Amino acid sequence: MERSEGQGTGSYSVRVMSRGELDLAVEWARLEGWNPGLHDAGAFHAVDPAGFLVGLLDGQPVASLSVVRYPGNFGFLGFYIVRPEARGRGYGWTLWQAGLRHLEGCTVGLDGVVAQQDNYRKSGFALSHRNIRFGGSLPEGGAGATRLVDARTVPFDRLTALDAALFPASRPGFLANWISLPGATALAAVGDGDVRGFGVIRPCHDGWKIGPLYAADAAVARDLVLALGRTAGAKGGVGPVFLDVPEPNAAGVRLAEEVGLSPQFETARMYLGPAPATGLGRVFGITSFELG
Repeated sequence: MERSEGQGTGSYSVRVMSRGELDLAVEWARLEGWNPGLHDAGAFHAVDPAGFLVGLLDGQPVASLSVVRYPGNFGFLGFYIVRPEARGRGYGWTLWQAGLRHLEGCTVGLDGVVAQQDNYRKSGFALSHRNIRFGGSLPEGGAGATRLVDARTVPFDRLTALDAALFPASRPGFLANWISLPGATALAAVGDGDVRGFGVIRPCHDGWKIGPLYAADAAVARDLVLALGRTAGAKGGVGPVFLDVPEPNAAGVRLAEEVGLSPQFETARMYLGPAPATGLGRVFGITSFELG
């Protein structure tokens, strides 16, 4: 994909990112205050190498967008960034249109800043719900009765089945990379021959993020959160822990507050096309704002 046109005083073009340019987009996300994971880029890029676009002004990157296609005609849009010095000249809109062409025929999700909701609506996106980012220090101890094991010891098809039940598309390749990220810990809650919960914690530029966090109920979710926090501490983890909770999961919001986390900011989960049916009552933390 490559599209060129004159805009402003320079030549502007859009094309698929190289893997190295995705590292640059992750750095831009850090500068925007989105606090990406230290090793997210590799796992993200492997999902859909053609789904990361860069806008070039006179050959220099000034804008980024991810438009990842998952199986089953579902896509997710993220990394929508135009560098401050290039804003207001239409470069983002040109990139946006190219991205939606890549996702033509898909239901498309995004987690956007609330202030941009009206702009997204103009492109046909409708609000589904809010996500609230909670952050802070987790309490020590607090081991519960839930049996937790290294998720990589659980039959992989059980993890992918749980993820596919709670995410709008099957994504085994992504999940395999995600649970093996450098510095990350993945735990599964098991009992009665079933996987009752699953969570991953990974190092970020500031502290740690838990995501996804799936659980049959709040008790399982709490045990996973506290155990994941302990593993981060055992690895020399410093800084706060963050958890992005879908607001409709009231038990998830209460859990975040009960373990001492406080709201940091929120995003708007919006969809272009029919909103997928997902069991938000078991989603205590989404995986990421960039890939859903």
